[in-house]
Parts: sequence; C-alpha cells; structure tokens
Amino acid sequence: MEIRELRAFIAVAEEGSQSAAARRLHLSQSALSQTIQSLERQLGVQLLARSSTGVAVTQAGGILLREGRDLVARHDQVVAAVAGGDASQGALRVGVPLEFPGDLLPRAIGEMSAAFPLTQVDVSHSSSAAQFTALAAGQLDVALVRECPADPRFDGVLAVEEALGVVLAADAAAELAGPAGLRLQQLAGLDWLGFPRAESPAWYDQVTATMRAHGITLDDQPRTRDYSLLAEVKIASASAGRAFALAPPGWAHPLPETVTWQPLIGNPIIRRTWAVWPASSRRRDLAALIAALDLTTG
Repeated sequence: MEIRELRAFIAVAEEGSQSAAARRLHLSQSALSQTIQSLERQLGVQLLARSSTGVAVTQAGGILLREGRDLVARHDQVVAAVAGGDASQGALRVGVPLEFPGDLLPRAIGEMSAAFPLTQVDVSHSSSAAQFTALAAGQLDVALVRECPADPRFDGVLAVEEALGVVLAADAAAELAGPAGLRLQQLAGLDWLGFPRAESPAWYDQVTATMRAHGITLDDQPRTRDYSLLAEVKIASASAGRAFALAPPGWAHPLPETVTWQPLIGNPIIRRTWAVWPASSRRRDLAALIAALDLTTG
C-alpha cells in the first residue's frame, strides 16, 4: 500500500464523490477509480459502497480512513522535516502553452503532490518565447515549451509528442481524404491557420519548412497574425472551405458537422513539448514534477 493510494482513498471518503476527489487531487476520474480498485484488491475488502448519489465508506473503509489519516499525517510531517527548505520555497510556477494536452499536467501535479503535499502549483498560459523570458527572469520554475533548450542555463526533458492532423471543412475532406486520411501535399491551395513566428521561432520554422517540402507555398498566404487564433476562430475559418488548421486528435472536441479532423498520412508533422527549468534549481518538489512529466519515464 502506497501513500498516494491512501491519499486517494481519504479524498474520496471525505468528498463523498469520486469526481470531487479527482478535482481535489488533480487526477482524472478514471485514474482515481483505478487507484481505489487496486487498493481494494490489495486489501481484499470493499472500502467504498457506491451508489447513484455518491460513495460511502464501508466498515472496513471506516477503519482504513481513521488509521490512514494518521499515517498520511505522519508521512507529511516526515517529508516536511526532511525536505527542509524545499517546503518553504513557495508555489511552483508552471508555464503552459496553448493546446497542451489537458490530462498531462493534472496527472503530473497529482503525482508530485503525493510526495510534496505542501507544495502549491500556480499555472499560467503563455507562448514558448514568453516562457523562456520568464524563466531567465526567475518568474517561472518550469516551462512547457515547443522548443528544446539550447541555453546552458536551462535543463529540459521531452514531455509529450503529438502527431498532428488537420482540421478542415467536411466538404473539402470528402474530396481529398481517403480511408487512411490525407497527405500533406493535398492541402496545397488552402490557407494555413497558423501562429506567429515570434511565439516559438524554432517550431514555426520546422512546420513551415515541412510544408514547403510538401509543396505548400506560404509566400502567397495571408500575412501571419501577431496573435494565435482561438479554436473557435480556427473552426469558423476552416468551415468556409479555404483554410486548414493543424491539430492533434481530439482537439476542440466535439467538432461541428461543418468541419472534420483528418490524420496526415506518414505523420510528417510531430509537435513536441519540453519541460524546461533552470539548471541551477535544487528543488525536490520540482524534480518530482519533472519526473512525472518526463515522457521517457513512461
């Protein structure tokens, strides 16, 4: 039995609802449900009685709730004592880009919080360029950015890879796409609903170079805006039939009937997001968050 499992059970028992406990722990409901089920299998008893109105502890669950609270409290005291300065360094400030997978950061925060329950997390949304500036100024503790850091002041790990498809008008997709999707070069002649180069120069150059290599001419397209388009604006523009947007599966779900998402055959455009932090940082709560975000650790 692990402390994170006890913490999950206590949250469900106190909230009387798995959905409320999931929000409290920054976890998905499915992940929380799996944790509770695993705990019940380990102990060989039913801990929660489930109904349409919520959950209630069983007799065995009441015993675990009482004893578990003492164990978790003692664990937190030990962590705070051993961590010393770590626990008093304030909140972890995390930068997040637009269109970041919605379940990844809450899961990582939940794993970090299991070991460092005293750490609060402050999340802000901004471009990769703005996040690098904030890191250098000491205004962020970790940035989730579209570029691998080349600056020796920063360390980084790959957090997520996304094979991008396209959102385009349903009528256009019916003409262009086959059973496996469509090829990037088939989008020549449509306008790309992109993002400003200033937001993430390296990522922008990678995307545009790939498009040009597939015969998509960007020189004649509308001048790049100085701001990113919201999902709703991209959908409205794509539905007119003359434009497309790059997007991962499940982006802006559900889509209206006028537009559709299609995979790109061969996955020519892979969007990578790195977790980047100051190389000089010695915060153990930050290290725990990074470990949870590190794609290579699974």
